[in-house]
Amino acid sequence: MRLLVKPSKVDGTIPSSPSKSYTHRAMVLAQLADGKSTLRRVLLSGDTIATLRAIRLLGAEVTVEGDTCTVKGGEFVCPEDVIDVENSGTTIRLIAGVASLLPCITILTGDESIRRRPMQPLIDALTEMGVYCVSTKGDGRAPLVIRGPNQGKVAHIRGDVSSQFISSLLISSPVKEVDTDIILTTPLKSKPYVEITIEMMKGFGAECFESKEGFHVPGNQEYKPRDYTIPGDYSSAAFPFVAGALAGKVSITGLDLEDRQGDKFILEILEQFGAHVERYPSKITVSSGELEGAEIDMSNSPDLFPIVSVLAAVAKGETKLYNAEHVRLKESDRISTTASFLKSMGAHIEEKKDGCLIRGPSKLRGTIVDSHGDHRILMAAAVAGLIAEGETIITDGKCYEISYPSFLNDMRALGASMELIE
Repeated sequence: MRLLVKPSKVDGTIPSSPSKSYTHRAMVLAQLADGKSTLRRVLLSGDTIATLRAIRLLGAEVTVEGDTCTVKGGEFVCPEDVIDVENSGTTIRLIAGVASLLPCITILTGDESIRRRPMQPLIDALTEMGVYCVSTKGDGRAPLVIRGPNQGKVAHIRGDVSSQFISSLLISSPVKEVDTDIILTTPLKSKPYVEITIEMMKGFGAECFESKEGFHVPGNQEYKPRDYTIPGDYSSAAFPFVAGALAGKVSITGLDLEDRQGDKFILEILEQFGAHVERYPSKITVSSGELEGAEIDMSNSPDLFPIVSVLAAVAKGETKLYNAEHVRLKESDRISTTASFLKSMGAHIEEKKDGCLIRGPSKLRGTIVDSHGDHRILMAAAVAGLIAEGETIITDGKCYEISYPSFLNDMRALGASMELIE
């Protein structure tokens, strides 16, 4: 299927989508907790369903009713089948840490995109802690074979490739019999995601501390089951918010202004560009303004890169997006794929090693866009299509379901002309 987008205005109010980052972590922590956890308002998307399948294969009892998920954890089994995470990088990385605790073999794999994404830093860290962890192709990528148990005391790991590696080590460490020191060998990028991990670990009863060199996690702890409600997702909200800044007015309910999510930065970015942002107790509203270019450090909000690039393309003057080299290691090389689709739509964009330089304003034109199966490229191109002259057609038009299943319905509810076609 392809997504057809026609120029249109947006106006209205929609509920926030549940957070993908929080949903993944809640599911894994509930599996590690001894007892029954009830997770409410969970995101059931392609990625999070992959995590549900994985924890089931590792012994969790899972029931799903509507958007409520009950997980009975604390008992582990050796998986009877290969764990296929499909397109979910978060799943393969978090589950690798859990699998390292088990004294049996776990095999992790995924789709073509997953088999291209780097895993070597996590492989090296687990190996350092005495875990048998190898890439079957010897290239530092999936498929992986893992056999624990993990009773290592120290792990050295890069902090600038993926924060998910650090989250994986943090989540699996409290239940070990020994204390664990995680030493970062390079500066930590995407730090807010690690802060979310630590916040949720504490919510499930485990302590973790920042140290001079990284993190210290005491051993012999127990995760405790709990009732937990997933907060709204700023990463997904960024797309309708930017649509509001470009083509009307959009309000979203259910977003916590005190949330640790790094992608809450979208509100500051929108204000920096000149869009109108109104914060209310029950909703956040974004509307059009006189947009001007800006310099934006993307180091802690890599998922915003494609949609902020769209915003920059129609803003007056020059925009520099930088410190985003880790964006190249996502579902696609998002610096390259973003530059490619915006150029094809008429934007003046120059690709840099760690970001891009965009000169606006550009009058965008509709064209055929290759999403590369990347949900954030698809959604960014769809928003660009709202203000482009003519029709925009985007390949792999349903891949938004990976992270934001209600994207199409939400955008239509706001007045956007979008439809799936053969």
